[in-house]
Amino acid sequence: MKKLHRLAIAFSAVALLVTVPATGQTRDGVMGDLLKDTAEVEKKVLALANAMPESAYAWRPGDGVRSAGEVFQHIASDNYFLPAVLDVPAPKETGITKEFKTAVAFEKRPMNKAAVIAELEKSFAFLRTSMTATTDAQLNTPIDMFGQKSTTRGVWITTATHLHEHLGQLIAYARSNKLVPPWSK
Repeated sequence: MKKLHRLAIAFSAVALLVTVPATGQTRDGVMGDLLKDTAEVEKKVLALANAMPESAYAWRPGDGVRSAGEVFQHIASDNYFLPAVLDVPAPKETGITKEFKTAVAFEKRPMNKAAVIAELEKSFAFLRTSMTATTDAQLNTPIDMFGQKSTTRGVWITTATHLHEHLGQLIAYARSNKLVPPWSK
């Protein structure tokens, strides 16, 4: 049993060494912290997206509130939109530009569970690439976002905050549907 435990630890260490450089998480400073944080949220969002039955994607806690599927689509949409605000063009097929209405249109596309999960995966990869490409020198670049003055750093912090907000929402949705988040079991 101990040998199996040691083997599992060794495998985990090797997996960590192989994946960390590929995800850009070896970076120092605020961007390194944000990349690490975003990767953790990504794992949890995708775990919930995969664990929820397709029927739960239509569940909403009340009228006028996003369904679970709509929350997942909103996350994917903003993973494309927030980099676009920083002049990182979203993939053409998304139709998302710096115009907020394009992000809203993306969210309204009809998608089944498999399509939502595929879009989440693509959007997180795009977000990670966009964040990794941001140099430390660019972090203080002024930006006007939704009529308010901010910086590139502020946009990336807003991005991480936004992801946490919706992760919490999705955890509540899952538990309301008698689904324990996979990492809590």
